[in-house]
Amino acid sequence: MTSDSETLQGARAELIAAARRSSGWAAPFPPADEGAHAASVLVLFGRLDSIPARSDELTVAADLDVLLQRRAATLSSHPGQVSFPGGRREEQDADAVATALREAEEETGLDPAGVEVLATLSELPLAASNHLVTPVLGWWRSPSRVAAVDHAETVEVFRVPVAQLLDPGIRFTSTISRMGRTWKGPAFDVDGTIVWGFTAMVLDALFEATGWAQPWDRAVERPVEL
Repeated sequence: MTSDSETLQGARAELIAAARRSSGWAAPFPPADEGAHAASVLVLFGRLDSIPARSDELTVAADLDVLLQRRAATLSSHPGQVSFPGGRREEQDADAVATALREAEEETGLDPAGVEVLATLSELPLAASNHLVTPVLGWWRSPSRVAAVDHAETVEVFRVPVAQLLDPGIRFTSTISRMGRTWKGPAFDVDGTIVWGFTAMVLDALFEATGWAQPWDRAVERPVEL
């Protein structure tokens, strides 16, 4: 028999429960160097439609989307990659949440007042750019219009249905070969847009922790071009 504590309480509650287990997420992430810069990203879930996502029990994974953006190809760090809104912490930021919301507003134009912060996850190393990144888990109670604000940094902002990301048919293992070594990680092919690297690893870990993930064939490998 399932106890009340084990009964599904809706997507919002499942995300909060997953956040409590985030301390175990860092193991698959390559370590950053000593003196890594502090940064934050906003992992923002909302309803697929314009209805405010205040409901908990009635909102399930199939009803959700997540906010992503594509970085400009001219950037020196992670050019052209799909990412969460976010960036490096600045002196005026009170904490990791302030960094994530400020960066998201600057990059996508979203209204932070409509975002409920559910949790801050454990810091994750981003070795490629030597950052320690705090994912801030958000619930979009009142969605606002989003678009690329500064095309020198962000060329596209889009909301991806979570159900699409959970489809085993779009999932594969990305491979990147550099300096005689090969790195592998989870990836998603969203209608030709490839989500890989740090962003894909966070989504993969979150979907596993919430129990939303569906079995997919990790033996399917595809090289990712930088």
